[in-house]
Amino acid sequence: MTDSKYFTTTKKGEIFELKAELNSDKKEKKKEAVKKVIASMTVGKDVSALFPDVVNCMQTDNLELKKLVYLYLMNYAKSQPDMAIMAVNTFVKDCEDPNPLIRALAVRTMGCIRVDKITEYLCEPLRKCLKDEDPYVRKTAAVCVAKLHDINAQLVEDQGFLDTLKDLISDSNPMVVANAVAALSEIAESHPSSNLLDLNPQSINKLLTALNECTEWGQIFILDCLANYTPKDDREAQSICERVTPRLSHANSAVVLSAVKVLMKFMEMLSKDLDYYGTLLKKLAPPLVTLLSAEPELQYVALRNINLIVQKRPEILKHEMKVFFVKYNDPIYVKLEKLDIMIRLASQANIAQVLAELKEYATEVDVDFVRKAVRAIGRCAIKVEQSAERCVSTLLDLIQTKVNYVVQEAIVVIKDIFRKYPNKYESVIATLCENLDSLDEPEARAAMIWIVGEYAERIDNADELLESFLEGFHDESTQVQLQLLTAIVKLFLKKPTETQELVQQVLSLATQDSDNPDLRDRGYIYWRLLSTDPVAAKEVVLAEKPLISEETDLIEPTLLDELICYIGTLASVYHKPPSAFVEGGRGVVHKSLPPRTASSESTESPETAPAGAPSSEQPDVIPTQGDLLGDLLNLDLGPPVSGPPLATSSVQMGAVDLLGGGLDSLMGDEPEGIGGPNFVAPPAAAVPANLGASMGSGLSDLFDLTSGVGTLSGSYVAPKAVWLPAMKAKGLEISGTFTRQVGSISMDLQLTNKALQVMTDFAIQFNRNSFGLAPAAPLQVHAPLSPNQTVEISLPLNTVGSVMKMEPLNNLQVAVKNNIDVFYFSTLYPLHILFVEDGKMDRQMFLATWKDIPNENEAQFQIRDCPLNAEAVSSRLQSSNIFTVAKRNVEGQDMLYQSLKLTNGIWVLAELRIQPGNPSSLLLQLSLKCRAPEVSQHVYQAYETILKN
Repeated sequence: MTDSKYFTTTKKGEIFELKAELNSDKKEKKKEAVKKVIASMTVGKDVSALFPDVVNCMQTDNLELKKLVYLYLMNYAKSQPDMAIMAVNTFVKDCEDPNPLIRALAVRTMGCIRVDKITEYLCEPLRKCLKDEDPYVRKTAAVCVAKLHDINAQLVEDQGFLDTLKDLISDSNPMVVANAVAALSEIAESHPSSNLLDLNPQSINKLLTALNECTEWGQIFILDCLANYTPKDDREAQSICERVTPRLSHANSAVVLSAVKVLMKFMEMLSKDLDYYGTLLKKLAPPLVTLLSAEPELQYVALRNINLIVQKRPEILKHEMKVFFVKYNDPIYVKLEKLDIMIRLASQANIAQVLAELKEYATEVDVDFVRKAVRAIGRCAIKVEQSAERCVSTLLDLIQTKVNYVVQEAIVVIKDIFRKYPNKYESVIATLCENLDSLDEPEARAAMIWIVGEYAERIDNADELLESFLEGFHDESTQVQLQLLTAIVKLFLKKPTETQELVQQVLSLATQDSDNPDLRDRGYIYWRLLSTDPVAAKEVVLAEKPLISEETDLIEPTLLDELICYIGTLASVYHKPPSAFVEGGRGVVHKSLPPRTASSESTESPETAPAGAPSSEQPDVIPTQGDLLGDLLNLDLGPPVSGPPLATSSVQMGAVDLLGGGLDSLMGDEPEGIGGPNFVAPPAAAVPANLGASMGSGLSDLFDLTSGVGTLSGSYVAPKAVWLPAMKAKGLEISGTFTRQVGSISMDLQLTNKALQVMTDFAIQFNRNSFGLAPAAPLQVHAPLSPNQTVEISLPLNTVGSVMKMEPLNNLQVAVKNNIDVFYFSTLYPLHILFVEDGKMDRQMFLATWKDIPNENEAQFQIRDCPLNAEAVSSRLQSSNIFTVAKRNVEGQDMLYQSLKLTNGIWVLAELRIQPGNPSSLLLQLSLKCRAPEVSQHVYQAYETILKN
């Protein structure tokens, strides 16, 4: 009879009966009872009341019964921690059982019982099992260490289990090695900073030896571990590649992809001139092709990975175009992915084959697939210039089929072909115009309108065609409305006499009758341009278009390099780095390919922060826009208005637009009668009053920039840190630091373009912050930033922006805009940039203020290992505007009494006690008093930073 009988009973009073059966003397009866308990537990009944009775059944030699009891124990130990302790003795005993299966079972169960109270009792049995003579027990114990580390990391470190795990990497049994690697990788993942997997050529050699003999999942753990290793030179990289290559012929696709990941990573280090490099390229193609004969789900995963590989090294699969041809019974998700790869591999050599295939696909029944196929023909035309002629005639053939969605897609791609090859194929415009009436999708309508506007001089009835679209202007989508507005303005500039009414009509529709801000803004800009300077309008609207590039959907290079390190994982299917979709406390480490050693490219190592720089200075990139939008929507990404904040409103809205100088300065005053709104001319960005000194200090200070210093004040400047990595900002990397000199604060930025396209139109804006920091001038990037170019900019700041208390106090949230997007990040500024030059109090005032501030506002700190004496400390701090008011010596200790003042007028008083001792590392005791005690911690950090760097 089958085990289903255990699930059928629904009697009342069942628990009581089971209790009696569990305490029976007969072994068979006991086993039946435990099976019934497990069945009840499986269907969700609460059988925790039987805990003591089930635990009593552990004392048995019957392996099956023991497994069942352990299963029950794992399930209920968490809800009954006090009861679970009863089972500890049995575990300890089972860990010394002569049968290795029972020893391993005990260790496995111990790892699964996630109860803090029990963990310390399990350390001894686990230690024995890690050194057990049977490899099955050792491999089980290795995994148990990772589970224990998850519950109580400190205990595992104190007990020395991590060192034992490291020793297991040298074990004679390959499965033990694989499990030890898996456990260490798991632990290292939750502690990215710890260098647990300390890989060196010797340990790598052991891993490679174990690789050939362990199970497939063991091989995957080892290969993933190898992928995290950086060989010291190209010879070592080549020898590892040679030993990993046989894994490419494994039956398990996960092993194959892990091996491909290792090879793709280490190929970075091999010179392309090596014979071996060519051999490796040839060896990589067959396994990838083989993956495409698996079931569709596996094919899809393989194709997503191949998509990345082809972008990184197209030469691997350049001769394998045929395997990516679509089969009639492929699911749609496989078809679309294959199409994508076909276009990436298209070249002059195979374009005839590809076009014939694509034309065939365009007559299929699956609408999504047909659309993508038509689009693919256009992309081929743009990618392979020699094929453009054939592609255009193929597209015209497809338009003749009069299938609505085919026609619409064809028009969208022909627009791009016109952009890529101007003055070549415009003869087809007449054919396109015949199909105007059948267009009902926004993208196709917008493309057609663009074509009519762009080539209005070649189309006799262009005005009639555009007028026909204007009739239902308000029902069109935004995309079509914007395109129509631009097309009619182009038409007007080309044929001004015939189309004056038409342009008046579209401008009033766009500005007065529309509630879409984008459309209104564009309408007003055109209106002003046309009414003030038609010549300028012509230069702007009819400017030479840049040619479009072939690959608009390539993954940005830094992100691609990171994704190559994640081949065979979910990141490679999503085409997103793990940090974009993994939530929770686990630190996700950014991986990158090793630098090329064999080639002539020099790779600069990133600047490393000095040892003294506190790690808390590392900025964090704001992950989502949600938490910021509330405030950043109030901000205007243009040059901010300097001057005192408006009294009427707590949110200072910049009245300056993105074009830099306000609409009026761009277009002159608006003539009456056009009917546009009256734009307010923006206030000129003033020089910040006293360049950051407190505004209440009177006009006399305005001209005395160095009050209280007399020489250039050179406060400590931290080295630049990366604030916004390229992978978070579509290729824009921003590094920076803050400086204060002669009373003026600035943000020194370094912008690097790691994307494939030119970046322009930079603007910056700060969110409201604790001290009102705001840009005192626009972000001036004088020339477009080309790919791989870096520019250094010093942005002057003032402290007259809107104030809002931040957490932490020195947090600054920044929005940077360019022609690609708006990006958000946050950074922590050092407080000493806010210490003003007139921060020296006289002695009497100091004494009175110290007594006046309540004692509970006093904070005590220690600064260790300061290498300076009292004189040096005093002058070092004075250069950062911390002034010594008085100095005395008490019982051999130097006491400095100091004052400083923040830009918002808050005074901080300090007593610095310098303990006599080893002159190379003095201990300083710092007492701070301030009416705003939350500032004290940050002032202490400023002291420590200034004195230690």
